[in-house]
Amino acid sequence: MSRARNSLRAALFLPAVSPRGVRFRVPGRRELSARPAPQEPGMEYQDAVRALNTLQTNASYLEQAKRQRGDPQTQLEVMKLYLARIGLQVEDLDQLNIIHITGTKGKGSTCAFTERILRGYGLKTGFFSSPHLVQVRERIRINGQPISPQLFTKHFWRLYHRLEETKDSSSYSSMPGYFRFLTLMAFHVFLQEKVDLAVMEVGIGGAYDCTNIIRKPVVCGVSSLGIDHTSLLGDTMEKIAWQKGGIFKSGVPAFTVPQPAGPLAVLKERAAQVSCPLYLCPPLEALEEGGPPLTLGLQGEHQRSNAALALQLARCWLQQKDHQGTGELKESRPGLLHQLPLAPTFRPTAHMRHGLRDTEWLGRSQILRRGPLTWYLDGAHTCRSVQACVRWFLQALRPQRPSSGPEVRVLLFNSTGDRDPSALLKLLQPCQFDYAVFCPNLTEVSSMDNADQQNFSVTLDQVLLRCLEHQQHWSCLEEEQASPDLRSAPSPEPGGPTSLLLAPCPPHTRCTSSLVFGCISHALQWISQGRDPVFQTPSPPQNLAHPVADSGASVLREAAAIHVLVTGSLHLVGGVLKLLEPSLSQ
Repeated sequence: MSRARNSLRAALFLPAVSPRGVRFRVPGRRELSARPAPQEPGMEYQDAVRALNTLQTNASYLEQAKRQRGDPQTQLEVMKLYLARIGLQVEDLDQLNIIHITGTKGKGSTCAFTERILRGYGLKTGFFSSPHLVQVRERIRINGQPISPQLFTKHFWRLYHRLEETKDSSSYSSMPGYFRFLTLMAFHVFLQEKVDLAVMEVGIGGAYDCTNIIRKPVVCGVSSLGIDHTSLLGDTMEKIAWQKGGIFKSGVPAFTVPQPAGPLAVLKERAAQVSCPLYLCPPLEALEEGGPPLTLGLQGEHQRSNAALALQLARCWLQQKDHQGTGELKESRPGLLHQLPLAPTFRPTAHMRHGLRDTEWLGRSQILRRGPLTWYLDGAHTCRSVQACVRWFLQALRPQRPSSGPEVRVLLFNSTGDRDPSALLKLLQPCQFDYAVFCPNLTEVSSMDNADQQNFSVTLDQVLLRCLEHQQHWSCLEEEQASPDLRSAPSPEPGGPTSLLLAPCPPHTRCTSSLVFGCISHALQWISQGRDPVFQTPSPPQNLAHPVADSGASVLREAAAIHVLVTGSLHLVGGVLKLLEPSLSQ
């Protein structure tokens, strides 16, 4: 058994003995929470979410999709069958006047900008996105707000029972998976609530995604492309572009932002195959010329590309639906040679300006200032998005007044799936953190009391061991940049508190100031040291029996300013927000 495994076991509760004879406490191998049986509708939101959680998780859906990805038509036909079982036909979705958006980086932000702009025109909007940060009902929004627990509960049970009543032993007549169910529910809710339009964010990819049963969207968009979900979408940007271009429809205008030449050529080819008019968005600067600069509600230079795409999508939708106030056209410019025709350059209307300014999208380039602590929250989880996150974080640090005392920088990180944590962590090193903290995407070690946080796709051992691997990657990167004053952390002390995991150094490396905690709550407790006026634990922070934890706690208690970057996973950011902003759970 590896020393890393023993370190993990030292953190939790069941007694065991390490090969060196030291007494440890270990968990039994178990799921993060017991899978509950479907419950009868008691009209309680948490009951509905627990029943939803009995369906396949997103990870299971990914595995199924990987097995069946050779025949995308099968995926779409199965989704159509599910749609019929809840009493809808594909043609019914035409009523939703859909804006369909995909991409690797920024598709959620683009959706948020687009929805907010169009809501400013007095339109009733629907917005379907994933993943959720705190509560699953965030995925289905009406007029920018998550549907209420009561509305979620009502529509959930209506669909759940329709599907239960029509299932049989056929694989195509079973219950849909988690993401498929929520997609069906979004269509159902938007039709029931009679929205004027629905902004639909693709889950993963495009061609095989279950949102792609949409037959006639009003307009489609592709945000910035990058490498992600390689086991499903392919390991090159060209393969990923092919998947994303799968949402293009004949005669339906589509827009994209500047992309590398290879992926852009693939998008162009995909559009030509289905006679889809595809346009390249001019930069936001071109729309600002001759007028005041545009103010964005979302921070970071990378959001300008998302805003430029959102403006084109919103304007196109308004034009297609014969709405007034689409912005005065400027002098047109020729498209780029051998690429795509350039989308129109126009003067954004007051509604568009206000929409961009008023857009909110939690967990993306978000800053929370709490006394001496400043929390920087960004769910970046690809190399390109982490690069953008680093630029935003360093830029956000610059304008601040010098503190009257020492400042401390802390990284709180996790990554999941098939992403390369070493590559992501290497990109974060220019931030010059004093401490790197790693924890799984669990608000507490047990999530039984909150169905929104339950995850059945991994075991507790697995997520904790991954965090230990993250720490080892960080230590290796630090070793590469080792300096004479690099501090070395000793091996874990047996008998320490159950919340703290302290990994041994990987062979031939020295540990620096990095720690692993068993859950987000324990990590935040150590980082904040009781100094965040909102996040207050029932008892004061414990004196942890480890030199790095103890000395770090003293530094954090005495620091004049603490800057904490939370990144690597939207699920991690969601768990942090749940604890720092309790109102989001209400």
